[in-house]
Amino acid sequence: MSVLEILNNKAKLNPQKVAFPEGTNEKIMQAAYECGKEGTIIPVLVGNREELKQLAIERGYDASVFTFVDLQDEAYQNELIQKYVSLPNTLLKEKALHRRLSDPLNFALVMEAVDEAAATFAGIDTTTGDVLFSAQQIIGMKPGISNISSIGLCDIPNYEGSEGSLLAITDSAVATNPTAEELANIAISACDTMEALLDWEPRCAMISYSTLGSGQGELVDKVAQAVKIANEKRPDLAIDGEFQLDAAIKPEVAAKKVKKASKVAGRANILVWSNLDVGNVAVKLIQTFGKANAYGPMLQGFNKVVCDCSRGAPVAEIKGNIVISALRAAGAKHHG
Repeated sequence: MSVLEILNNKAKLNPQKVAFPEGTNEKIMQAAYECGKEGTIIPVLVGNREELKQLAIERGYDASVFTFVDLQDEAYQNELIQKYVSLPNTLLKEKALHRRLSDPLNFALVMEAVDEAAATFAGIDTTTGDVLFSAQQIIGMKPGISNISSIGLCDIPNYEGSEGSLLAITDSAVATNPTAEELANIAISACDTMEALLDWEPRCAMISYSTLGSGQGELVDKVAQAVKIANEKRPDLAIDGEFQLDAAIKPEVAAKKVKKASKVAGRANILVWSNLDVGNVAVKLIQTFGKANAYGPMLQGFNKVVCDCSRGAPVAEIKGNIVISALRAAGAKHHG
């Protein structure tokens, strides 16, 4: 059974409401419809109700699969606003929020903030910058986390790691040159993401060209400091390093290079790159030479699940990321 089949089956057990502020987009509507029809999510299209419903019918879809939310529904708008402003630590007040609700993305994010939706899925017609800015303003960041990052899940043929063929990698898409503090936050976010998504016991390796002081330099110092900060912030998580890649995932190499007790060395299921240069090259190497399927990038660091979809993504890839978003949301509720 493929990883997507596993995820789909898991999602069907507890389908979540996913809000789509770009429902008029043909690929988004198709992906949302197919996921809804298959029972992996409850698709909520946000915009002009009549326009969305008419488009769905014209495209041959059973409109009853969707829930339609109208931006012009003043009673619902006011209900959302009152729920939102009563939340603790929100950045936006009633007047500012009312202005923003004319935009479908902001409307969907407010719905999510007050638990009227479990996740927001956007990005195909909206820039990444706009998705990130709106999510920061409306959803906010997780306590103790100050930076946004992304994580990908790789399914690598012929790789036999601690989670079979699966390996999580971060960050290959968002954080250009994170500081030690930001790198620690990325590692913590990654552990929480993978625990919520696949119920993993996270074993997170901070990757460098050095293993526990075998090399020297500013990059090594940054990664070592990040490990220290992460362990201080979240002593409940298994985050270790700095490790070279082979010492992180190969038990036989770890046995030679890591001369201390470690839950992570040789058994890592999450790899944290030191910067985006490494992350971008690494994911493309894994895909090109390892023939891996890479799912994501999934945004992390927010209080709730927000997905920024790749504009060039085909419907099959969009569906996979929708299901992953829904599962992360369900898992986050379960793990508190």
